[in-house]
Amino acid sequence: MIHVLAIITTKPGMRDAVLEAFRANMPAVHAEDGCIEYGPAIDAEGVGAIQTKLGPDSFVVVEKWESPAHLAAHAAAPHMAAYGAKVRPMIEGRVIHVLSPAG
Repeated sequence: MIHVLAIITTKPGMRDAVLEAFRANMPAVHAEDGCIEYGPAIDAEGVGAIQTKLGPDSFVVVEKWESPAHLAAHAAAPHMAAYGAKVRPMIEGRVIHVLSPAG
């Protein structure tokens, strides 16, 4: 299994629109072979000083895949290309971490 943390930064004020498109694409991703977990997360409220906030224009996609091959198939899926084309004008940047469990 592999873990993916994708930190998405939208252009100012565009996070809600990107998340709307993201959520519309989620059922197709969840139906992909090898998808264990795939969902967006934003800053929690009321956590206190321990937290380093992402801010109002960012979110994290928390993913788990059965293997790197499943992740590669996900990246090449037609619904991901369509989602990417839709949100690309609203995205400022992204950082993707692909991780293995430390066991």
